[in-house]
Amino acid sequence: MINSAVANGSLEIISTHSFAEIIHNPQTGQKSLHAMIPFRKDEVISKFEAGEICSEPNYLTVQTGLHTHITLKPTFLQYINHSCSPNVFFNTTTMELIALKDIGLHEEFSFFYPSTEYDMAQPFICFCGSRNCLQNIKGAKHIPDHILQQYRLTDFIRQQLLNQTPCIQQ
Repeated sequence: MINSAVANGSLEIISTHSFAEIIHNPQTGQKSLHAMIPFRKDEVISKFEAGEICSEPNYLTVQTGLHTHITLKPTFLQYINHSCSPNVFFNTTTMELIALKDIGLHEEFSFFYPSTEYDMAQPFICFCGSRNCLQNIKGAKHIPDHILQQYRLTDFIRQQLLNQTPCIQQ
């Protein structure tokens, strides 16, 4: 599908990297990262590190601490978009990108933003189309526990959720 869309000009390959390529959709302006080789569930896809360390979040950062947000290095990982049915996970403790399920050739990589973001600076409405789409993505802080239990979360997010003080109704 990707190859035919590239061939007919509806998608453009922006750049190619060791295991993935960045695809641009000229109609939507969206860029995404796609697998050039298949991956098995639980496989380490790539190591990553902090490019920059910021005290405030932005749309390109991944949260690693209460006031610590990193840009990703290699930078092409920033093109992994959100999905409520993700296929990858950013393990910010081991600094590894992990396959959550088998990923096929040319499949788009996607991760669950609240798995790394506690309270997002730029919430958005999700149109991922998965049957369990949460629609309003604001960060893990805003998602009920019974829903979050369905996702793999970073150690930082798990700790923040444990530290949350439940609201007491009066």
